[in-house]
Amino acid sequence: MVKNWLEQPIHFIDFEGNGTSGIVEFGVVTLQGGAITETRTRLCAAIGRVTAEDTAIHGLGENELKTAEAFKEEWEYFATLRDCGPLAAHFAQAENYLLKSVWAYPRTAPDFARPGRTTTEWGPWIDTGRLYPQFFPQFGAGKLEELIVACGLQAELDVLAAQHCPAGRRNYHAALYDALAGALLLQAFLHRPEFAGATVPWLLQMSTTDGDKRDALQQGDLF
Repeated sequence: MVKNWLEQPIHFIDFEGNGTSGIVEFGVVTLQGGAITETRTRLCAAIGRVTAEDTAIHGLGENELKTAEAFKEEWEYFATLRDCGPLAAHFAQAENYLLKSVWAYPRTAPDFARPGRTTTEWGPWIDTGRLYPQFFPQFGAGKLEELIVACGLQAELDVLAAQHCPAGRRNYHAALYDALAGALLLQAFLHRPEFAGATVPWLLQMSTTDGDKRDALQQGDLF
């Protein structure tokens, strides 16, 4: 059965880190029924070098990470997320790459792009970094902070950050803060009257700009 987005949990994810350091922080925001219902974040031990340039971006160095557990200890949590709803991110290619660098595949899970089927992939992802430039090109290339400001969401983001983010991690390039920002963008997008009937398969289709991949995801009239 094809579900309206309001009926399906959607898990918005942000990672800090890269292919060398690995994931050094994650943030997850679950949307259900149009509202934020759960958040989770923590620091993670680096698997490689964290450079001064890395720290300048995300604010995390050896001192902050030395007592943290490795991200790989979160397998059950992330596999369970994938079981119950599609994953989302802002420019999801980075999150997909980092997730697959730890676990190439999840457990067999529902294929939310093709209801009734199963898959062993983390994706496809709902991607606000692809949705906004397609439908609102006036907002530019889709940079997270610029979109938040353009959509008038900065004050709401800061209120949510005070409620959910650890002290000292209430800024851009902190994982849960960025995940909250992306979740707010997705909410704002889907609360517009023209997208009120959006289904999860339609969102997954529109989140790829690759015509062949979009065609492969298409299953009849999904929106």
